Amino acid sequence: MGGKRVTISAEGLQPVRRTLPTPEARDLLDLVRELIQREIAPGADAEEAAGVFPRALFRRLSATGLLGLPYAQEYGGGEQPYEVYLQVLEELAAARLTVGLGASVHTLACHGLAGFGTKEQRAEWLPAMLGEGLLGAYALSEPAAGSDAASLRTRAVRDGDEWILNGTKAWITHGGIADFYTVMARTGGDGPDGITAFLVPGDAAGLSAAAPERKMGMNGSPTAQLHFDGVRVPDTRRLGEEGAGLRLALAALDSGRLGIAACSIGVAQAAFTTALAFTLERKQFGKPVADFQGLRFMLADLATQIEAGRALYLAAARLRDAGEPFGRQAAMAKLFCSDTAMRVATDAVQLMGGYGYTADFPAERYMREAKVLQIVEGTNQIQRAVIASRLTGSGDGGGKARSGGRG
Repeated sequence: MGGKRVTISAEGLQPVRRTLPTPEARDLLDLVRELIQREIAPGADAEEAAGVFPRALFRRLSATGLLGLPYAQEYGGGEQPYEVYLQVLEELAAARLTVGLGASVHTLACHGLAGFGTKEQRAEWLPAMLGEGLLGAYALSEPAAGSDAASLRTRAVRDGDEWILNGTKAWITHGGIADFYTVMARTGGDGPDGITAFLVPGDAAGLSAAAPERKMGMNGSPTAQLHFDGVRVPDTRRLGEEGAGLRLALAALDSGRLGIAACSIGVAQAAFTTALAFTLERKQFGKPVADFQGLRFMLADLATQIEAGRALYLAAARLRDAGEPFGRQAAMAKLFCSDTAMRVATDAVQLMGGYGYTADFPAERYMREAKVLQIVEGTNQIQRAVIASRLTGSGDGGGKARSGGRG
């Protein structure tokens, strides 16, 4: 085996052929691919192994507009359709999931302000969040409130023109390093109608983070609990109406699930390309192992699943761009694409045999990373509940009060 770089000419080793709606979008994708080759791909394996979070890179992404792609130009965003934004996420995730998923989480963290904030709130805070180097996080889940988001216990009590927040959030991507958090807290009674959203600065007094979780994958992306101990937030940082926080949270998750779907296909594509290159170069019994029918059929199945997942998330994105309901399709895309990522990554390791199990090749990293995509922003069991509920209009309320969301 001659190392990781290959020069074999094969369609499966070429960049993904994409259908983009405008010349501007094609130029954007070219910019992204250049940035990946120059600044992300070269250090991805080593930085993930060392647990290094690329904070400077995220500032670079912000400065180039890649952290504000789906938001309005009026506030410094790129005003790109989701159809384009998600394909950018896919490319970033294929290069390094810490970066692709991080960009998706940042977009999720901006959603509450962009979609539910007042014009004055958006004008004051959104430009810095979209293009001035800030990094966001989304704080919904708690130690005892994951899938059952309506049972969260972090509480915000009004004190004049301020709110005082106390409680703990769990599984927060960018926890402890984010510059701002979109936080859901209970301001009323039990149930889904007692929750309100707040935009909390990362340096607020009384806000602290636990040590990052030790995870099986995505070691470069910090995931941590957040502790709110008398954190004071002015009422001007309340997003939307009192009691409307869960509606805001679930609306954000519908869009966020599309981000996870795109990241999943990015990981699947990277795993597939790694395995394909290996099977074309590796020889057994005097011929490339890709010539053996059993392996050729595996490769064909994996490529088909990746194409199907990409088509599914893009179809959901186009519904969103057209202003049509897309929540059911977003859940389907997240479910199918993350399952596809796990299947492709697992088979990629199998196709490479013992080499796939070693850290000398990235296949084992893709396999470890793919697993989390079946969990974040709604486990795949919750996605099935959401889909069934929306199909039948009845059931356990999976589409109304359940999120399965990890921050």
